[in-house]
Amino acid sequence: MSLLGNRWTRPEVGAAAGALLVWAFFALVAGEPFRGGDGAATYLNAAAPLGILSVAVALLMIGGEFDLSVGSIIGVAGMSIMLLTVHFGWSVWPALLVTLVFCLAVGLVNGLLVVRTGLPSFIVTLGTLFILRGLAIGVTRQLTGRTQIGGLDAVEGFESARVLFGSTFVGGLRVSILWWVGSAALATWVLLRTPVGNWIFASGGGPAAARRVGVPVGRVKIGLFVTTAFAAYLVAVTQALRFTGADALRGELQEFRAIIAVVIGGTLLTGGYGSAVGAVFGALIYGMVQQGIVLSGVDADWFQVFLGVMLVVAVLFNHRVRDMATRATPREGGGEPT
Repeated sequence: MSLLGNRWTRPEVGAAAGALLVWAFFALVAGEPFRGGDGAATYLNAAAPLGILSVAVALLMIGGEFDLSVGSIIGVAGMSIMLLTVHFGWSVWPALLVTLVFCLAVGLVNGLLVVRTGLPSFIVTLGTLFILRGLAIGVTRQLTGRTQIGGLDAVEGFESARVLFGSTFVGGLRVSILWWVGSAALATWVLLRTPVGNWIFASGGGPAAARRVGVPVGRVKIGLFVTTAFAAYLVAVTQALRFTGADALRGELQEFRAIIAVVIGGTLLTGGYGSAVGAVFGALIYGMVQQGIVLSGVDADWFQVFLGVMLVVAVLFNHRVRDMATRATPREGGGEPT
């Protein structure tokens, strides 16, 4: 009974069950196109970019903060790569490096502003969202007269970069899936096996108490903002190399989709509780619903409705499961839940 109770308290349990139900539903409704290998490749490829982003966002939300700028970082990073290569004549690898430094600097500034000023991260990163989106549109239009740039495949270094970030492997699966799985494995190891993981949970669950026992809460939060910026950069790189171009509006609303995936994965909006594995399942549900609707012939306009319903159901389910686990713990262990 204790083992069952412990399993119920895991954040990703509800998301795993939800992913199984979603798969079963579309496997029945959409049939073989969804159940087969090609269908699996389709929804896994669709879920991978959001999955990479969601893993980092999950860590940040466990740490008690939000980052609404990740979608605009995707847009500005893609345009940075394209302007440096196609417009200014750089090769791909130096452009990737300079863009990485820029994105990490954005994450650092976000973190420093939140920690040093005490302002809500929601407000700080909302401001960053508009600044970066405006820069991506304004600078690109000023330099090129448009907001979309292509031709990356003609730039030196494209082929080697594409192998690492934009290629496909077995069964049409994109390499971004490997980045997704790798980032989730690393994040899970950090959360469950390292002192930094304990610091992240403590920073989100009770920052004042965490500071009293020596947890470097400020540095933890700053590091998490840098991590979300890096994840957004990685998504931008994979997409630029896949499409051989970029759009200033790319990444729009991804910040909210990432939050939805993380919440579906069992992470609490209040911080201090969640998992990277849950975020993986949340992104997987997103990919399956997105592709399942298309394969089953349902009007894609209903996709947003599905996302909203899943968010509300996930929040209610997570609240119910935690309430059940809290009531069950004293009966099993004879003490108060920790």
